[in-house]
Amino acid sequence: YLLCASGDFVKMYSVATEETLRVMGGHAGLVTGIQLNPHNHMQLYSSSLDGTIKLWDFMDGIPIKTFTVGSKLLALYALASFEDSVFAVIPKSGERDTFQLVSVKLTKAAGQDLEAKELSVVLDGVDASPKYIAFGREGEYVASVKEVNLQVYFFKQKQLNRFSVSAVKTKSGNNQFTCIACHPAEDCIATGHADGKIRIWRNFYHKKEYTYSTLHWHHDTVMDLAFSVEGTSLLSGGVESVLVLWHNESDCQKDFLPRLGSPIEYISMASDGTLCCTLHTDNRITIINSNLRFAKSIQGLIKSADVKTGLVVDPRTKALVLNGEPGHLQFYCLQSDQQLFSLDIVQRQYIHQAGLNQADLVKVAFSAQGKWLATVEEREEVTDPELQLKLWFYDEETQSFKLNTRINMPHEDHITDMCFRDMDELEDDSLILVTTGRDCVFKVWVIVEDTDPEAQQSVSWSCDFIGSYHNYQATNCCFSEDGSLLAVSFEETLTVWDSVTWDLKCTFCHPPGKIRNICFGRLTCSKYLIGATDDGFLCCWNLLSCALEWSAHLNVLVLQPDPLSEHIAAVSWLSKESSLFVFKPNEPRPIYIQRNLCREKIQLAAFVPRDEPETIGSEKYLWLRRSQLFFLTDTQELMTLSTKSLQERLTPSSKQLAVEESLPVTPFSLLLGKHRRQQSQEDTDLGKLFVRNKCEQDSPAVKELLHTPAHVLPSASFLCPIFINSLLISKENKRAEEVADEVEMESEKTEDDSDEERDVTEMEQEDTSPLELLGETACKLSKSQEKELRKIRKMDYSWISAF
Repeated sequence: YLLCASGDFVKMYSVATEETLRVMGGHAGLVTGIQLNPHNHMQLYSSSLDGTIKLWDFMDGIPIKTFTVGSKLLALYALASFEDSVFAVIPKSGERDTFQLVSVKLTKAAGQDLEAKELSVVLDGVDASPKYIAFGREGEYVASVKEVNLQVYFFKQKQLNRFSVSAVKTKSGNNQFTCIACHPAEDCIATGHADGKIRIWRNFYHKKEYTYSTLHWHHDTVMDLAFSVEGTSLLSGGVESVLVLWHNESDCQKDFLPRLGSPIEYISMASDGTLCCTLHTDNRITIINSNLRFAKSIQGLIKSADVKTGLVVDPRTKALVLNGEPGHLQFYCLQSDQQLFSLDIVQRQYIHQAGLNQADLVKVAFSAQGKWLATVEEREEVTDPELQLKLWFYDEETQSFKLNTRINMPHEDHITDMCFRDMDELEDDSLILVTTGRDCVFKVWVIVEDTDPEAQQSVSWSCDFIGSYHNYQATNCCFSEDGSLLAVSFEETLTVWDSVTWDLKCTFCHPPGKIRNICFGRLTCSKYLIGATDDGFLCCWNLLSCALEWSAHLNVLVLQPDPLSEHIAAVSWLSKESSLFVFKPNEPRPIYIQRNLCREKIQLAAFVPRDEPETIGSEKYLWLRRSQLFFLTDTQELMTLSTKSLQERLTPSSKQLAVEESLPVTPFSLLLGKHRRQQSQEDTDLGKLFVRNKCEQDSPAVKELLHTPAHVLPSASFLCPIFINSLLISKENKRAEEVADEVEMESEKTEDDSDEERDVTEMEQEDTSPLELLGETACKLSKSQEKELRKIRKMDYSWISAF
């Protein structure tokens, strides 16, 4: 298994299949460190900015203990030589941006939530990054680097030695430390530097007689170092996307694993030494064999330099589509939290060097059924930008997109927006693509038959119409739901065009401020057109009366309509807080407001259709029934709005020890399931009032008792009262059951009963209270009569239906 920290969670992956096996949640802040328990390799320690250390049974995904330290934890280290302690990096109280390495004593007291306030300072003035501290020789000493200083503390001798390298940046390089690793069995320290050099330190228990040798291959910063389990080799990685294996700390003996895709940030070795893994800047984990052969890759959402394409939903796979690797589109599956595939759009080799102007992907649009994909790539030049518009057709045989048409310089200046006409039933016959540009025009592109006999495809795209308005820059465009109207914004003016004749129908203006976003209403609100200006106004125009319906003073950054309902989501930015407003165009009052949605600035949003409409209990979340809303912040964090509370979403903690049952499908279980279905159907046909007994329901106490692993079970004295109470039936439930039995009994009397008895029964049901009813029944019937009635009630009378 591979365990990694991911946001507020700890994820467990299968090394063999790359699948996400378990997500462990419970921390209220970013998880900053994870370490296997050195005394039990089936357990895991995790630290977080919420000031807690959690001990997990990661095979079951259950938190065993939670230790509250009370201070932000920035890194975590666990050693076998320290049985009841772990080490953590915390901020130094009273000083800003100063950190210290402390030893945290973990108490062995009973209970799940414990205090761990007993801290002892080991090193002062350390760096917050976990790459800047390492323990060597099975915990005999700890080494820390910061800027140009190295300090080594020996635990037994309680001796602290400090060393420093030259701080002057010369032509030969920059000596600043960037990472550190310690030999597992010898007094040897490896440090990485900003100029690409690696220094091997020895004899450092002497303050003046220390020595170091230099290894040099990296041309830029060494990002991380790791020794092998035996210490015979050293691994290093950096911005070159190459993993270097140094043998015997020699500059002459080294092997390489190149073309790993993106810069290496972290290197981790497996405890048995058979595998190592590298974490990359593009949010990818690469698993590598000990012989330096690529084994597996786990790819999450790629963190690109800038998401210029926006958040787009692929109609076929319902995957999020956005910028991935340089020049690529990534198709990201939201359900599995992994990349489906990456599409090379630019089709040029990207050079990782600052200052180079290279082609980049800036715009993406899908047709309604996902058959066509339009992309725009541009390269900044000193004089004029280099633009290319590409149209891709989805090939069913190869299950991928193929380039159909390439158009050089579709506009004379940058393309600001583009969209397809969303007409499902007429997609092949009247498919239209509209692009807007800073060259003050919008262009309409249509499919034409290719008359060239040597052409590989039968159709291609060409320009059909060019429109402009008073020489203003065209900034946004969108089609109405039925495709009959096209809205194009020209700076402060919004224009509406007929999509058949391309006649200008009307114009709207709401000065001051340029129009930032526009969209049409849908379904019952299709007669409205909404626009947001950069001066902080949200306006709604009625297309039938050609008048302003309403306007609101709101600084809207993102305006996103739900494709399956009338709702529109608007994200505003005010006082360094992002807020969400959901509204219908025909109602100026929002139906949902979420202020302080997040501290980061939300740049993009997208509604992703659900496979099945979700059952939502709360009225305020009904607008999320058919679609789910996702946001992307300026720090490239993907967020979503959940309809469930935190307790429902996170299984962990002491209250959720029971795991969901996944029973194997056996012939007996199939037979039992069929029998239960038949019995349920018979009960429905006979119209019986089925009252489930409380003891028949799934008891949480029973589940906890049966499903909790034995090594984390509380004491029997704690569980026994809960278990006994769960078996007891309250008086109210018992009375309700007896009333239900009486009603059931009366309803199953034969047709020979007299009308007078029926009238009495009806009066009993309507006019008497349950207590009176029970008392009257006890007087009328003896126990033997009740027993006889129960026998009659259980008999099967379904054969009567045959007559």
